[in-house]
Amino acid sequence: MRLVLDRAAKASMPVLAGFPAFVVFLIFTGLWLKSKGILASHSPVHLLFSSAWHPLKGEFGFLPFIAGTAWVTAVALVLAVPVSIMAAVYLSEYAPGRLVRLTAPVIDLLAGLPSVIYGLWGVLLVVPAVSRLAGGFGLASSGYSVLAGGVVLAVMILPTILSITLEVLASVPRPLREASLSLGATKWETVRHVVFRKAGGGIVAAVALGFSRAVGETMAVLMVAGNVAAVPKSVFDPAYPLPALIANNYGEMMSVPQYEAALMFAACLLMAVVLVFNAGARRILVRLERKGA
Repeated sequence: MRLVLDRAAKASMPVLAGFPAFVVFLIFTGLWLKSKGILASHSPVHLLFSSAWHPLKGEFGFLPFIAGTAWVTAVALVLAVPVSIMAAVYLSEYAPGRLVRLTAPVIDLLAGLPSVIYGLWGVLLVVPAVSRLAGGFGLASSGYSVLAGGVVLAVMILPTILSITLEVLASVPRPLREASLSLGATKWETVRHVVFRKAGGGIVAAVALGFSRAVGETMAVLMVAGNVAAVPKSVFDPAYPLPALIANNYGEMMSVPQYEAALMFAACLLMAVVLVFNAGARRILVRLERKGA
C-alpha cells in the first residue's frame, strides 16, 4: 500500500503542478474566443491605434485607454522604483535589526490592504493635493488625473518591489561584501559596485513584477484617474486605463453590437501584457537563484 501511494503521489504531482498553467490557458483562450467578434470586423491595428471610441456608432479605438494605462503606470514606476530600491538598500545594508523587524509588518500590511482602501485614501487626500498643485502651475484640474492615479499606484506597488528587492539583496553572499570592504571600499561603494552588480537581475525582476501589479490594478485607479476617454497630454489630465474601462462598462450596454467583444479584447490585451512581464520577471529570478546555488 505504501508503494502504491508513493506511485500515485508521483503520478499526480505533474498534473497538480501543471494545473495553474492550464487555468491560465483556459482564461486566455476564453477571452480570445469572446473577442473574435470585434476582430472579425476591425483590424487589430485599427483597434490599437485609433482614438475614436463611440460604441453606439461601432467605433472601438483603444488608444486612449492604452495611453491612459501607460501614463498612470509610468508615473507609478517613476515614483515607486527609486523609493523602493533605496529603502531596500537601507533596510538590508544600514538599518539596525530592530528597525528591520519593526518595518516588516508595515510592509506586509501595505501589501495586504484592499485596493478600495487605497482608492478612498486617494479620493480624500491625493486628489485635492493634485488639484492644488495644478493650481500652483496655473492649470485648472479637478485632481482626478494621471498624477493622482500614479501616486496611488506607486504606494500600492511599493511593498511588492521593496519585499522582492530585500530578498534579492539578502541573497548576495556576505563574503563579497567583506572582500570589498577589506580592500578599502566604503559601504556605499560596496553597495554600488558589488551588491547592485550581483543583484541587478533580481532588482529588474522586482520592478517587472511591480509593473504587472500596476498595469492590472482596477479599483483604486478607477476611483482617482478621472475616466475620460481621451489621450492624456500631461500628468494633470484625466486618464482612463484599460482595467477601469472593463470594470466600468462590463454588464452595461451589452445590447450594443460588438461591445462585449471589444471589452473582451481589452481584457485579452491586458492579460497578455501582464503574462509577458510576469514570465520575464520569474525567469530572471529563477536564473538568479540558480547562480546563487
